[in-house]
Amino acid sequence: MDDVLEEMWPRVAKELSTACPGVRLVGLDPLTGGASSLTYIARLDGADDVVVKVAPPGFEPVRNRDVLRQAALMRALTDHGGVRVPGVVFAGAGGGLDSPPFFAMDLVPGRCEEPVLQPVGERAVPAEVEARAYDAAVAMAELHAVRPGDLNMEGEARVGIRDEIERWTRAFETVPADLQGDFQKCAELLEASIPLAMEPVVNHGDYRLGNTLCSGGRVTAIIDWEIWSLGDPRIDLTWLTFFTDEAGHPAAEPGAPVGTPTKAELIAAYETAAGVSLADMDWFDALTKYKEAAATALLLKRGRRGGAMPPAMRRMVDGVPRLLDEVRAVLA
Repeated sequence: MDDVLEEMWPRVAKELSTACPGVRLVGLDPLTGGASSLTYIARLDGADDVVVKVAPPGFEPVRNRDVLRQAALMRALTDHGGVRVPGVVFAGAGGGLDSPPFFAMDLVPGRCEEPVLQPVGERAVPAEVEARAYDAAVAMAELHAVRPGDLNMEGEARVGIRDEIERWTRAFETVPADLQGDFQKCAELLEASIPLAMEPVVNHGDYRLGNTLCSGGRVTAIIDWEIWSLGDPRIDLTWLTFFTDEAGHPAAEPGAPVGTPTKAELIAAYETAAGVSLADMDWFDALTKYKEAAATALLLKRGRRGGAMPPAMRRMVDGVPRLLDEVRAVLA
């Protein structure tokens, strides 16, 4: 048993016994997870297994590492109803950097994969991908239908459209000059044409099929809430539409289309489900491309430190200038 498991076992067992009397912890198995948290399956005797998310030890549990903030939102969404989110079973506060906070949630059935980033030989059949993407647009509309005031989240800071531009501009300023392109011009064009904001909603922050669980053609749960915020719903929607065949993600492996709907079709599906008509979607698409260009540049900067880059990262090298060209083409 590694050090994290050894430290976590009694704490998880204690919270489990309080939340679920008579249920016993019999195993903690690591799962593949992101960089901002550690993920385990807790094997239980007397109840269904659960997923445990733990803040990484040695770091302050803030921002994307604040697992209790994630749990609080998920509980609020579950209590409100209508949003496909795993139920939170129990949580445990931290006791210092070496004893991080954690929470446990229902183990929801489904596969987690991003179709356009899957190796060609491992992709789902196109009809299934298409159905999942349409259902993801509907599930997003269900999420955005919940008002922050309904969840007692008024104290959460709102992330404005300008805040989004400035965040990714700061990211560009941290990468080598050969990865920056003409980001300053793109930032100026975005700043000069900011559209009227919509009423803020709960945004997932990284909403795409790769952050959902799917069974067949249906989304069973939205997962990975590390960077949720209150903001304009079009920021979430154009991030989903960037993971389509049409968008040409810079890391996608060349090959036959995976079968996603077009951007316009996904936007129409969202509008129908949400009962709204959205304006300025080309502008928000440009913002998303600016965001992806900055995120790609950051990944390439880090990838260079590790020596030889994997094929997916090598494909991303030309992505930054291409994406910035597309931003200018929309806004210039």
